[in-house]
Amino acid sequence: MVSIYREIGKLTPKGKYRTLAIMHEEDLSAPLLRRFLAYAARGTQSNMERAEAGLFPSTDAQTEFARSLAGELKAIGIADVYLDDRSYVLARIPATPGLENKPSFGLCAHMDTASDAPGDGVKPIIHERYDGKTIVLKDGFIIDPATDKDLAACGDTDTIITSDGTTLLGADDKAGLAGIVTMAEWLIAHPEIPHGPIELLFSPDEETGHGMDHVPLDKIHSKAFYTVDGGQEGEIETECFNAWKAEVTFKGVSAHLGTARGKLVNAVTMASCFVASLPAQESPETTDGYLGYFCPLDIRGSVEEATVIAFLRDFDESGMERRLDRIDDIARAIEARFLGGRVSVKRTKQYVNMRKKVDAAPHVLALLQKAAERAGVETRMSPIRGGTDGSRLTELGIPTPNIFTGGHNYHSRTEWASLSQMTRMTTTLIELAKAWGE
Repeated sequence: MVSIYREIGKLTPKGKYRTLAIMHEEDLSAPLLRRFLAYAARGTQSNMERAEAGLFPSTDAQTEFARSLAGELKAIGIADVYLDDRSYVLARIPATPGLENKPSFGLCAHMDTASDAPGDGVKPIIHERYDGKTIVLKDGFIIDPATDKDLAACGDTDTIITSDGTTLLGADDKAGLAGIVTMAEWLIAHPEIPHGPIELLFSPDEETGHGMDHVPLDKIHSKAFYTVDGGQEGEIETECFNAWKAEVTFKGVSAHLGTARGKLVNAVTMASCFVASLPAQESPETTDGYLGYFCPLDIRGSVEEATVIAFLRDFDESGMERRLDRIDDIARAIEARFLGGRVSVKRTKQYVNMRKKVDAAPHVLALLQKAAERAGVETRMSPIRGGTDGSRLTELGIPTPNIFTGGHNYHSRTEWASLSQMTRMTTTLIELAKAWGE
């Protein structure tokens, strides 16, 4: 058995030496890759329509995956594993002797994959020693390093994992799941690594925005968590959008099309005009960084009634108020334009920016940055242009920053993951366990 750690001195840009705990690559990367491939091959998409109707989990595949994960956690030696009737998996890794009174922290990842691209029958492809060239997938899909700076930065010793192009890959968030379980397996196999108590939480339906709707808070001991659900190596995220959903309903008046003049009020036309009135310069495809947006996600209906579902996103609370008011203004304008028609708006808050509550617990971020440095990872802060289960956990009183996983191009057929980045994610988690135990 190779040595668990080899301690090396590394000269930093500031000229100071620091000691890094570096895992032997085969010790972590091989089981991590096997586990990730097995998880990715399982179709576990959630379903927005079923989730909105109150079904939780929204798909049976998530329930089956939850049972499998609970069984795997027990198999690697975790005795305290809880699987509830909502398909949440909660497990506890006990502290090493002498550290039982150290504060507990948690790691969270979600089991579902997005429904934006096909997600069943995933066939992961391993590109060993990536050569820097364009990756050609089925159905005309390509991943081009000329336009993907993260892929271009991968070295020729890296292993890249993609789907075959007919589905998404599912690195969001099966890379996070694989990293957490591999970390747990490592800690249990090596009790000489000191750490305090650790909780693991695997949730369904994160992609539908309902991942924390039924979380068993009464069974969670930790006062701080980390979602392992990020992207590029080194990214740490402590802020996210404020998020609202607007369901806009249009009531029309039907009439025979041959004698419709002066009578017909077409709800489909009303809905189309509403969507066309949303500011095009404030859409997901025209914004980045800290810019918010309006996004119509679904439009359906008939002459008598049609509905538009729109997502509103903004990092600033006052900016979100402006967006909510804008939706109301457009709705009233459409109603005034189509005499006899009616428009109603139903607002639903989805999650809020977690920054204030994470900033109120600075030690949570400080320990993560310490762990990443020890793992040889250079960190940088970036906003989440979306939300995670951590957004909701933070709102519920448990500050929960987000950690990178090494996955890229989420929710698409061109999704890919870097094995070296996934390995450093797992190393960071191990170092985080040590840091919380100090």
